[in-house]
Order: sequence, then C-alpha cells, then structure tokens
Amino acid sequence: MLRYIPLVLALAACGTDQRYLIDAPEVAGSARVRVATLEVREVSLPSYAEASEILLESADGGLTPVKNAVWADDPVRAVTLAIAEQVNARSSATAAPEPWPLDEDAQAAVSVTVAKLVAQANGSLRMSGQYAISSYDRIVAERIVPFSIVQPLASTGPNDIAVATGAAVSELSSDIIATLGR
Repeated sequence: MLRYIPLVLALAACGTDQRYLIDAPEVAGSARVRVATLEVREVSLPSYAEASEILLESADGGLTPVKNAVWADDPVRAVTLAIAEQVNARSSATAAPEPWPLDEDAQAAVSVTVAKLVAQANGSLRMSGQYAISSYDRIVAERIVPFSIVQPLASTGPNDIAVATGAAVSELSSDIIATLGR
C-alpha cells in the first residue's frame, strides 16, 4: 500500500488547473417584454469555444490554451444558463433553458448561434453571431438578429477572460431583452 502513495501524490500534483466561471454580472432592472415565458434553447458555440480549455488568440490568429486554466463548467451549458438567468432576472418574462420545464409551452423561444467567441492578445474579447426569436402563437414578431460584441480585457489572464466573457453574455442578454420588448 505504501508503494502507491508516491503515485497518488504525483497524480494529484498533475491536476493544478484553475477553474473559472462564465458568470454574467448581476444587473438591476426589470424591463417589460411582450412575452410572459421564454425558452432559451441550447446555445451553439464554435467547437474551439466548447472546449474546456480557456483559449487566447495570438496576433497571427492561432488559438493557444491559457496555461493551467479551464472553464469550471461546460461552456455551452454555462452560456445557456447565464442567458436564461439574465433574462429571467432583468425582464418581466419567466425564462428557463431547454428542455422547457413547465407543462404549458413557453410563449417564445430564443436560439443563439455564436460564430466567434475569442479572447484576443490585443486586449479585447469578441463575440459575434446571431439569435433567432420564435413565437409559437406569434406573440412577438419572429426574427433573426445579428450581434457583434466587443469587451475590453484588463489582461490576457484567465480571470479577466472569464470576466469579459460574462460581460459579453450579459450584453447579449440585454439585446435579447430589448428585442423581446419591441
């Protein structure tokens, strides 16, 4: 038994990755929107953004993992939940991620497709793509809305990348809320 202790200690030392949350900042407010319930469909991220590693884009366009840093949760799940939480907290709608948990269908759904989500060595985080609002009973006009969000990075460290990612998700949520209010 004692001969295995060095192996266990060596394996434990390998797990030095720090884990970082995609956590959208809390923002006060309750915007009036035209739907009472909203289903947030699973967000579509590019494959590099779905990975657990936190990546940084270099000047030549290459994506490199930030040393010893990974996301604390699956990025697709984290972004989907953050959008649902933000819409729920900041609007008059009750929002939840799919699968819709209530017996009665949601009045509308939002599908977000992120084409680019990358922290850049030049000091900014870019997130772009489109979201689609669908409304089963045509309570709101169905539409597809492009978005392009740039958030400043205080540094290229993993915590600052996580903070900027959360801020970008918060800005996207604000845009979705504004669209639902029209």
